[in-house]
Amino acid sequence: MVTPRSDPTQPPLIVITGPTGTGKTHAGIELALRFDGEVISADSRYLYRHFNIGVAKPSEADRRGVPHHVIDVADPNEVLTLAAYQDAAFAAIADIQARNKLPFLVGGTPLYLNSVVEGWRIPRVPPNAAFRAELEEEIRQAGIEVLAARLATIDPIASARSGLNPRRIIRALEIHAATGQRMSDLEGKGPPPFATLEIGLTLPRAPRYAALDARIDGHIEAGLVQEVRALLEAGVDPTAPAMSALGYRQLLPYLAGEISLPEAVHRIKIETHRFVRHQYTWLRRNPHLIWLDVSEPGCLENAGALVTSFQARRAAPPVK
Repeated sequence: MVTPRSDPTQPPLIVITGPTGTGKTHAGIELALRFDGEVISADSRYLYRHFNIGVAKPSEADRRGVPHHVIDVADPNEVLTLAAYQDAAFAAIADIQARNKLPFLVGGTPLYLNSVVEGWRIPRVPPNAAFRAELEEEIRQAGIEVLAARLATIDPIASARSGLNPRRIIRALEIHAATGQRMSDLEGKGPPPFATLEIGLTLPRAPRYAALDARIDGHIEAGLVQEVRALLEAGVDPTAPAMSALGYRQLLPYLAGEISLPEAVHRIKIETHRFVRHQYTWLRRNPHLIWLDVSEPGCLENAGALVTSFQARRAAPPVK
């Protein structure tokens, strides 16, 4: 059973999500056109300029005049924090609502979606490169267990959440060093800031994998190899977070002459299948999602009917 997330008197937000390759971008544009809306991206790879083919970023023609927000806002070598994303998304939503347009949050990055829809409290501590390098060196010298024990003393809750994940441990220690406060005290969920309709798009397994493989072949034909080569020639660090995107990191060994192109493409397909399974695991934890099968006729019309019903409920007078 789908449960409501928030008070219908709150500002409205339509969420369109689902695993990679289910047509979220197209659905968001179509629904925004029908309901006088604008799109806020919740895709971690749409943030980066010059990453286009491999992330299936919609071109200006694809967007058909629908304004898109939080796209192409960072250089490829930048590290954009979750807090920075949340700030940008909240600002875009407020601007859209102030102009009496309907905001559509569209994408498949669960952290981004949840940070907005659930109103996460996120420590506003910027990355400290020198501090991180020092702790990374300590890990190389003494092992992750030393830092894990230190975090357990400082912040047992964050320690339990982090396990032996170096990135999470370093971030928790970084926040404590900068603020003198425990990360677990600074984090949490606020009251949901929006009245949300959350639609999840899905495909059965066999057509899902066939569609993903065809999509990847299409990216290669459209010039993904040349796009990755151009990024490297422009000075993008192969270890930059943006370059870890599916379709990009698997081509690096090919461009280095270490594997063949067919082997690189095979790796993209295998890792994309694995990534989509992880996306489903995350998204199925959300009891508020209304799932629609995009392989069924009338899927987009059903999504439109949900939006219409959502708006009607909000317009109805409260029951006394």
